[in-house]
Amino acid sequence: MAAIRNRNGKWHAQVRIKGHASQTKSFTTKRDAERWAKQTEAELQASALRIDIRVLDRVTVRDLLERYRREVTATKRGAASESKRIDGFLRQTWVDRTLSKVTPQVFSRYRDERLRTVRPGTVIRDLGLLRSIFEVARLEWDVPLQNNPLANVRKPKAPDPRERRLRPGELDLLLTACQSYRNDWLRAGIVLAIETGMRRGEILSIRWCDVSMDTSTLTIRETKNGHARRIPLTAVAVDVLRDMLEVCDDSSVRIFPVSANAFRQCWQRCKGKVAEDYKQIESLRFHDLRHEAVSRFFEMGLSVPEVALISGHRDPRMLFRYTHLRAENIVLKFNKAGSAA
Repeated sequence: MAAIRNRNGKWHAQVRIKGHASQTKSFTTKRDAERWAKQTEAELQASALRIDIRVLDRVTVRDLLERYRREVTATKRGAASESKRIDGFLRQTWVDRTLSKVTPQVFSRYRDERLRTVRPGTVIRDLGLLRSIFEVARLEWDVPLQNNPLANVRKPKAPDPRERRLRPGELDLLLTACQSYRNDWLRAGIVLAIETGMRRGEILSIRWCDVSMDTSTLTIRETKNGHARRIPLTAVAVDVLRDMLEVCDDSSVRIFPVSANAFRQCWQRCKGKVAEDYKQIESLRFHDLRHEAVSRFFEMGLSVPEVALISGHRDPRMLFRYTHLRAENIVLKFNKAGSAA
């Protein structure tokens, strides 16, 4: 049904049809408003005849979430973490709403409530996943949603990117703490992260058949973006791998025979030992070693394409978010250039 009102000297027309988002537009004359409302109402009613909008009264948000987890999430490398996020959605009261009663305001309230307990970055990821779920339902599952209810939900301001790098002496403290462990894979993992910029998951997935000692290269097959890459290895990285190779004679096995959870726990215990005398180490995350590596590559003088080849970044903007050059190192370059002149 169409409603036409005069407000502040303009004519506002609003058309509401069940199963469709309301349509609103302003005009200078009432005649134009009535003409637009009549045409819009006819178009919406015609589209309603082509689809069964009664589906929206039967399908709930829970139905979408569970189907998405079965058909889409299960195919992703990050299925475990995404499934856990969906579990969080399923505990919300709005999951049992039918799609005909889902509005952007539902998710605006959810956003505001979540911001009271979690960081903005978490909320941004929540909203992104929800938007993807509704978009898949709308475009691929023949769910007669005219608009994505998340499309116009304002996201919170993204947090500033981390700029944490290794401070002087921190690496030595970590490697010394690693000596108390009977295995050597934590120490090797730390060094490889700094020398190659690999993510923890990438480090744990590599096998001996992926390493070429002759060419000093490593093929990373399991990556975050799904694109395998072949990277060069520094002399330090080669030495670390060669030391580990001495205790393995099967090229098909993983270089790091440990689960991601065990590695994470060992990293935390190692930091705990260092933190007894050096509290600042507690703020260091293993992923910060990737930031350290990328920053060092640029400080070595490598070009953007060269660093991207190693790090696997396909978008230069994301690569620069991982880059935190030290002003002190640039001063040294200034001085060196000045003395050469």
